[in-house]
Parts: sequence; structure tokens; C-alpha cells
Amino acid sequence: MPFHPQVAANFAALAEQKLPKLTDMPPAQARLEAARRRAGANLLKEPIAHISERLISGPGGDLSVRIYSHDQAELRGANACPLLMVFHGGGWVYGSPESEDTTARGLANRTGALVVSVDYRLAPETCFPGAADDCYAATLWAIEHAHELGIDASRVAIAGTSAGGNLSAVVALMLRDRNGPKLKHQVLFNPVVDYNPQTPSYIANANGCGMTREDMLWYWDCYVPNRADRVHPYASPLRAEDLTNLPPATIITAEFDVLRDEAETFASRLRDAGVDTQCTRYDGMVHGFNNQLGLYDCATQALDEAGARLREAFA
Repeated sequence: MPFHPQVAANFAALAEQKLPKLTDMPPAQARLEAARRRAGANLLKEPIAHISERLISGPGGDLSVRIYSHDQAELRGANACPLLMVFHGGGWVYGSPESEDTTARGLANRTGALVVSVDYRLAPETCFPGAADDCYAATLWAIEHAHELGIDASRVAIAGTSAGGNLSAVVALMLRDRNGPKLKHQVLFNPVVDYNPQTPSYIANANGCGMTREDMLWYWDCYVPNRADRVHPYASPLRAEDLTNLPPATIITAEFDVLRDEAETFASRLRDAGVDTQCTRYDGMVHGFNNQLGLYDCATQALDEAGARLREAFA
């Protein structure tokens, strides 16, 4: 099918602005410009009771996290809530908890979970596996501070968009491989799960669909400059030989996304490994649509789908 009418209208409006490509800018400038565009997009921010920021100890120094909650931890008593870790997108190069704010709020409201959104180190200043190490460390920190945060450490899930979907899949692998805490679920929105720019979706959607094939290659060059590392499962989780004993997964893909095929192949391999996996392709949609609440109706649908799966897992 063609672009969804809302996508077509948005692309037409963006074309009139004649905005320069972020990947043509130095990373530091691209981060500022991406944040400016995000702030000007007038996206829907669902209300939530409490948002706070704090610094925690990370593998490369202090690490900032943003915490979304429905009430104060000390008020919960024995009614500890689930924990959802959220990792933002941006090709590992830009983005922040603010850029994943609509998703964090949406999932917090749909699940009743406390959400911890991680401001991991960015490439190319910090290359592979820095971002993954930060997200893994932040997840362990939250679980270890369950009493302080008022969360139930037996009900933990992870979620992320694009590069954040990559980091979610990788953290799930790390926790399994290192005999860490068990996760209840993983939600992967339009995830990067393999370095393979030759898939049919990479070729068909190379240009004109938002994120281009060239953009994605630039992200890989920034985050994993050593090509030999790109086949490591903690960079390309689809390359993991063993996908058994991973948490149930919800994978959301978009029809017009270079990453569509690798994400759907990952879903198939998870199912083959005995992992409860639900994969939904949103026709007419483009990369990162799920994080455009208020712009695309399908963003609400994707959050509703992920929220329902998470509630089931937490129950």
C-alpha cells in the first residue's frame, strides 16, 4: 500500500521546510538539530504524575536517568509496581530521554509501571559496546534499588525504539548470558538487529521513506566502526547462535522501513527458539512512527498493543 495519508501529509510539510540531513552534520550539531526538530513537532505528551532526573554510577562515569512514576515510592508500601526500562533511539548518535518521552509516558500510563529512561553515552565519542554497557548497568541499578524505587524486582521489562530497540534486545541477551535477573518482556519498536544493508526492505526503502539506507550506514560507522564487531551478537542480536531462554517479545515494524526485514526475521527466529513473540507490521508507516504520538494515529495503536502485552507479562 502507499504511505498512510498522515505520513504523506507530514512528509509533504517537511519537504517544504527543506531541512538539511542530520547525517550530513557533525554529530554534536546533529544532536542539537534533532532536539530542536523534536521540540517543534508539537507531539502529544500524555500527562503523568511525577518525572524526575537523577545520576547513577555507570561504567563510564555518572549516567543520567529519567524516572516516570504515578505516585511517590514511599506511598506504595507493599504495592510495589513493575519496572520498565526504556532506551531511546537516534542511531546511537543522538537522542535522549526527551526524544523518547512520548513512548515513556505512553507505556507508563498503559502499564502502571515505573519507567526508567536511560541517557546512555553516544557515538562516535563512545563506540560499541558503550551504549549497551550503559543500558545493562542502568537495568541492574534499577533492580538493585527496587526498595528505594518502590518497584517489584520480579516484574521487569525493557523497551526501545530503533537503536533503543537494538539495545533492548542486547540487554536481554546480556542478562541471559551473564545469569542476571530474569526479564518478563521486551518491546522492540522498529529495532536495529543486524548489520545487513542488502535485505529487500533496505533496497526498496533506501530513499524517500524518512530514514534512508545511507543514514543507517552512517549510524553503523559511528557506533561500530570496526566492521568485525558488527557481527557480534551484542551489536547484531540476530547473529546470536542461541536465542533460547529470552523473555517474551513484542516487535513492531513499519512497512516503509529499511529495518523491517531484519526485525521480522528476528521475530521468526525467536519463535523458532520457543520464545513467545508477537510481531506486527504497520502498513503505510515509516521508521520511528511509534514515537510520534499525536502525529500518527498508528502510534497510539502501537503503544496500545505494546501496553497490552506488557500488562499481560506483568500480571
